[in-house]
Amino acid sequence: MTDCLFCKIRDGEIPSEIVYENEHVLAFNDINPVAPVHILIIPKIHISTLNDLEKDHTQTMGELILASKKIAELKGFSEDGYRTVFNCNENGQQTVFHIHLHLLGERLMSWPPG
Repeated sequence: MTDCLFCKIRDGEIPSEIVYENEHVLAFNDINPVAPVHILIIPKIHISTLNDLEKDHTQTMGELILASKKIAELKGFSEDGYRTVFNCNENGQQTVFHIHLHLLGERLMSWPPG
């Protein structure tokens, strides 16, 4: 997908503060953070929304979750706690149509989230 912001970040066309990367995922700081730590974790393959997931994306989605755990450990807030969030489509407040997991940490989260 040529117009995808996150694909351009993945490809190095748009600079970003990369905090973690492996063969399946890329993680970078959100430019509009809502917590002291707000990291976006994206799959390296383009999948527009959660509704577009197929059975063969199971490993990819697992890699996103495992990356959030690893990053929380590396950043030192895994024991205090953190939040992970997927948004899907307009009512879910998805603004970039490339699946991404928000990792939020280093503050007390409220419930319900909104």
